[in-house]
Amino acid sequence: MRCDLHVHTTASGLCNTPGLSICRESYSDPVAVYDRLKRLGMSIFTLTDHDSIDGAEALRHHQNFFLSEEVTVTLPTGTEMHLGVYAINERDHTEIQRRRKDFVALLMYLTERKIFFSVNHLFSGLTGRRDSEDFDWFASYVPAFETRNGQMWSGANASAQALADRLGKISIAGSDSHTIAGVGKTYTEVAGAQTVEEFFAGLRKQRGTVNGVHGGALKLTADVYLIIASLFKEKPWLIPVFPITAFVPLVTVGHWLNEIRFSRKWSGTLLRGKRQPRMIWSLEANVETNLAG
Repeated sequence: MRCDLHVHTTASGLCNTPGLSICRESYSDPVAVYDRLKRLGMSIFTLTDHDSIDGAEALRHHQNFFLSEEVTVTLPTGTEMHLGVYAINERDHTEIQRRRKDFVALLMYLTERKIFFSVNHLFSGLTGRRDSEDFDWFASYVPAFETRNGQMWSGANASAQALADRLGKISIAGSDSHTIAGVGKTYTEVAGAQTVEEFFAGLRKQRGTVNGVHGGALKLTADVYLIIASLFKEKPWLIPVFPITAFVPLVTVGHWLNEIRFSRKWSGTLLRGKRQPRMIWSLEANVETNLAG
């Protein structure tokens, strides 16, 4: 049984990058995404839009569809990360969104509800800076790492896999595609599973495999141009700025080089050292010490 565990659609909302807030994160229609995933051999289907489950409305009637989302989480250090949460319901979504700026409270809820969740694009600077303490939390409490992301540098994916193996984490994969062209080309497979429940049971037993393509600067550039084309189609009054798009490759290559730098910095540090467990009660002890001081 195969599933692309990281897919975006129009429900991911607008870009939060300065200057690009008029552009959607993705112009992929949920139904079109489902149809393409099915053609590419996926057995079960989900969407992981940013902090949203709105895209699922058109797909709920499919028995092989399950509800998921990619949550923007604030860690105790003040940094942000993307957490994939899977096979949830509407009540879970509401509670997850309520707790997403309190990582400890979110962890407690996900653990209590036995919800499967993962750190997405582990060695990416996409969500900003990272603190070494963040990885202590990941090592201690997050059961799965996304070790193959279809938009990430192969070296970053390899490092995520190495760290997952070292820590005994579950490995998952997804295309992370914001365009219809990339969905389903990176996926997770659990042999022998027949249902969504069996798929996740297999993952928890470490019987899943990651498959498919990695990212690349050319692929990223092509995806950005596809998004720009969709933007112009939606907002034709922007067409006069078309000449500016000639600079897109400079931006995407610069971003790609920064991703490689970020990955090498953190993977080098983490794979050389040993991660110390980060326990919730240690955070409480630090708070009490600060209050006493």
